[in-house]
Amino acid sequence: MSDQDSRKKVEVCFSPYLFPLYKDEFDIIVVIDVLRATSAICAAFHNGVEELIPVSTIEEAKEYQAKGYKVGAERGGSIVEGFDFGNSPFSYMKANLKGETVVLSTTNGTKSINIAKESGQVVIGALSNLDVLKDWLEHQDKNILCLCSGWQNKFNLEDTICAGAILDHLLSTGKFRSEEDSSIAAKYLFLSAKDNILGYLKASSHRRRLKNLNLNKDIKYCLTPNKAPVIPVLEGDRLVTVESLITK
Repeated sequence: MSDQDSRKKVEVCFSPYLFPLYKDEFDIIVVIDVLRATSAICAAFHNGVEELIPVSTIEEAKEYQAKGYKVGAERGGSIVEGFDFGNSPFSYMKANLKGETVVLSTTNGTKSINIAKESGQVVIGALSNLDVLKDWLEHQDKNILCLCSGWQNKFNLEDTICAGAILDHLLSTGKFRSEEDSSIAAKYLFLSAKDNILGYLKASSHRRRLKNLNLNKDIKYCLTPNKAPVIPVLEGDRLVTVESLITK
């Protein structure tokens, strides 16, 4: 076997709608929803949340709420009526959440997590945990898929740029190979945007959507790299951190 053939694969999938085309080929699936679910998840763990349960539907969220859990729910960028918070990263930086188990349901991100979990180890990716995630993935020696949550199954820029950053780093190590055009596109989008991600995404659809909801503070946080250097991974139905698994 040649050196090229022995390298692990890393690819980018633009949306959950396309995931069935990739799902049986990868050991690790990095779920990315920069604006805002995976950024909020990283913020939660960086703040000291112990576990986070991602659920796909409002009905599931209500069931957990009835059991006494702290539950966040977001649809279309807004907090769902009847819930205490949505998917703003700042909602998860409160002292009363430290050491707690939190439940979250969002428009795109938590659905992507639950779509991916039958196919491999799910890891949470965002710009906010970019460097620690890249370094950890580099040493896993496994085939890796970056799954962009997109917007309602459609392509979006911010998730693709984040995926491109991960892919670019992994390819630069010489340990990985990539074959898909989607991965090439993600890499070059990242290289175009990397010097000013916030400015590059000024006209992106979801940034405009959130700006219309007066969520500029969230946008700036989510598009700033390395604000929450943690690596959340799915264990069963719950997200925990790689660090917590190591110390068990």
